[in-house]
Amino acid sequence: MRYGFTTGSCAAAAAKAAAYMLLTGREKTEITIETPKGIPYTAQLVDITRRETKVSCAVVKDGGDDPDVTTGSLVYATVVLGEDGEGKIYIDGGMGVGRVTKPGLDQPVGNAAINHVPREMIEREVLQVCELADYKGSLYVEISVPDGKRLAKQTFNPRLGIVGGISILGTSGIVEPMSNQAILDTIRVELKLRKAEGFDYVAVSPGNYGLEFMKKTYGYDLDQSVKCSNFIGDTIDMAVELGFRKMLITGHVGKLIKTAGGIMNTHSAEGDCRMELLAAFAIRHGVEMQKVCQILDCVVTEEAVRILEQTGKRQDVMDYAMSRICYYLEKRAKKKIQIDCIMYSNEFGELAKSKEAGGWFTLLAQEQGRQI
Repeated sequence: MRYGFTTGSCAAAAAKAAAYMLLTGREKTEITIETPKGIPYTAQLVDITRRETKVSCAVVKDGGDDPDVTTGSLVYATVVLGEDGEGKIYIDGGMGVGRVTKPGLDQPVGNAAINHVPREMIEREVLQVCELADYKGSLYVEISVPDGKRLAKQTFNPRLGIVGGISILGTSGIVEPMSNQAILDTIRVELKLRKAEGFDYVAVSPGNYGLEFMKKTYGYDLDQSVKCSNFIGDTIDMAVELGFRKMLITGHVGKLIKTAGGIMNTHSAEGDCRMELLAAFAIRHGVEMQKVCQILDCVVTEEAVRILEQTGKRQDVMDYAMSRICYYLEKRAKKKIQIDCIMYSNEFGELAKSKEAGGWFTLLAQEQGRQI
């Protein structure tokens, strides 16, 4: 699959080109930078505007084969001559670049959401141009993404307290298609933000369905929760590392039942023993073999739960499954964090929960300023 380039790489390329045109007086239609990964990036420049003391240009974001919402957007850099002779590069965000409003992120509150690696890239590339042109003064660099405010609604930024646009990101400078590391990095950022806000407990769900279940069933809007995708084990590891005391995991039976077998990455490519586990638990509780075989033939867990309901053993099986889930979650955490769990199905609602899960309703309600 074809890799692409990050918004950070685009911003650095646009800034380098704008600085070059400003300081040399010569127009550029393409520019090459070196990404932190060591892969050169040659960007085509569009919408060039040149003035005596200011130049702006844009690079079209290319995310490669990764389904990146920013692919095709224009990343602009405007470079302006500074009035001091200190030789500094001042970097800020303009239209469509978000601004940080909560502590715990890569940038302090009030800064443009241009992470430290892209800032380093921009500064390095612009200083190279200054050296080439023998320019000793300062330059002001403003990065903007005209469509950034709209695009930000499709990102994690609203949840992270980054307002007004997208973030300028990238640690390697390139975008690897469907990068697991990118997901893990996002989970870590959300956990760090939660910790920086002073909380030592965190609610986690594999995705939006878990959040919707909590809101619909219990009336709790988990807007401060963390989406862990398939990376349940890694999320536990990070929560322990960051010093959380308690974690609540809420998820659909189709995801969480895998953890009852010790599978901590619930992606189907990593392991899928959903029906085998449900069948084994059903046998343990005396479900007749005909029904057990039907469970093994099921395609989705909702269907398997429906069969268990017909046997009258659904609750017994789900309670036992929860005991096994808790066993493996606690094993992963090495007893360094208290983990509670709620498991549900779309048809039957709550299927089972850990012994202490009920206490979370009071805790979460208090956080949201509600009366019990």
